[in-house]
Amino acid sequence: MVTCPDGHRSLATDYCDVCGSPIEGAAAGVALCPSCRQPSGGRFCEACGHDSALGVPGEPQLPVPEAPPTVVGREPEPATEPEHPAATVTEVRRIAWVATIDADRDFYDRVVAREGPDADRVDFPTYYPQRRITLRGTDILIGKRSVSQGVQPDIDLGLAPADAGVSRTHAMLRLTPTALTITDLGSTNGTSLNGSDDLIPADTPFPLRSGDRIHLGAWTTITLSTEPG
Repeated sequence: MVTCPDGHRSLATDYCDVCGSPIEGAAAGVALCPSCRQPSGGRFCEACGHDSALGVPGEPQLPVPEAPPTVVGREPEPATEPEHPAATVTEVRRIAWVATIDADRDFYDRVVAREGPDADRVDFPTYYPQRRITLRGTDILIGKRSVSQGVQPDIDLGLAPADAGVSRTHAMLRLTPTALTITDLGSTNGTSLNGSDDLIPADTPFPLRSGDRIHLGAWTTITLSTEPG
């Protein structure tokens, strides 16, 4: 209830229920206290002292969000989007193919036992230092160097002591990013793999894996392996 200028208590807030007089402040648009409904020009009612920021007494109040603290001398940080999970990076590991060249006594004994080509005139070397050659490029020629014929193999088996059963252009290794193959180039004594006495057909690529052994001539074995490149 409000009080009109003549002191009457009125339920209406614009004109007095008793005398009909306009209630002071209503016509001028003065806000009324939500608690006692008396005209109030400020936050706190002059009649009952109610804080108008608290709304109507008895009604549930919504929490007022607190402003974030301000740090003197620092600009407010802009809102950022949530970070996406980092993409999984697959590491690409490069490998290098290595050819290890040895004088193979077991291979030599098999050649002699089957009376293979040149077995009667080729002796097993008393000393043969092991050699390791890293394969480079795409086509790697295996053979013996010949200046007169213009043959310059990548794997030269003509170094002393040389295997007389190896041809000038004996075989070709082909290296690609995904595979390694060997092709016999029509050599005199042929090429075999991994302890087998069966020669691979000429001019036909055969796939190779790390650990494979290539047998050429009378006693030469080339073992292939991979290492971090």
